[in-house]
Amino acid sequence: MCECCNGQTDIYLPQMATITKRKMLTDTEVYMHLEMDCGQDLAYQPGQFVEVSLAGIGEAPISISSSPTQKGLELVVRNVGSLTRAIHKLQPGDKLGIRGPYGATYPIEEAKGRNLVFICGGIGLVPQRSFIRYALDHRGNYGKIIVLIGTKTYSMRLFCDEIALWHKRTDMKVLETIDEAHEQWHGNVGVVTTLIPKIENELAGSLVLVCGPPIMYKFVLISLADAHVSKENIYVNLERRMKCGVGKCGHCQINDKYVCQDGPVFRFSELALVPEAI
Repeated sequence: MCECCNGQTDIYLPQMATITKRKMLTDTEVYMHLEMDCGQDLAYQPGQFVEVSLAGIGEAPISISSSPTQKGLELVVRNVGSLTRAIHKLQPGDKLGIRGPYGATYPIEEAKGRNLVFICGGIGLVPQRSFIRYALDHRGNYGKIIVLIGTKTYSMRLFCDEIALWHKRTDMKVLETIDEAHEQWHGNVGVVTTLIPKIENELAGSLVLVCGPPIMYKFVLISLADAHVSKENIYVNLERRMKCGVGKCGHCQINDKYVCQDGPVFRFSELALVPEAI
């Protein structure tokens, strides 16, 4: 965790960060790059999240979208309530409170030497992007990198410019689809599971990392089971269930697991025995 100059490490006390860049990615998602005011970079790993706050309004858990290999912190915030609506009004130079990082990380060490398959649905691309960028910055440590991206509509696509650059790379494969046809879209049309048969021969032995809306998990996991992917090789991100970030409020408890501490990244074989986990 980032420490400010006086050595404060209280888990309930946010540190201040300044917005240095801001860009609307869609009508409802804003991208922000932040720098910690203490002058240190936040010490996080792919898969973790932070609690983002505005004094007098509230706080919410937000996935980290940047890689720890880069300077600063990148977040994508969807406008869904009073806090996020207020965050959307902020501009470069404005400040946010940051608590964290919290949560379990992607298996960056176990994944070394393995092929990686990222299955991203909608805003699920945001946390997955952290590990994708990390793996690309440590390209020699990993095998094939395959990214499947599904978005409901053409206008809801995220990081379009960056994805275009990924398409041009020769050391990764990117397949993208949208649920609803659009006159400007010439790629695959259909839900993200329609992309899985296109890479079925490359799934054996790969680590498969899944993140997206709740309804997506059921059908992606069925498709992966049909492709004979072991539950041990599947990781899912349940970031949507979190609240306080430190296992105190109980909001994210699923039987004996707390998503904010035991997750948000889980090996699927661990959750398969937990009723209602997915």
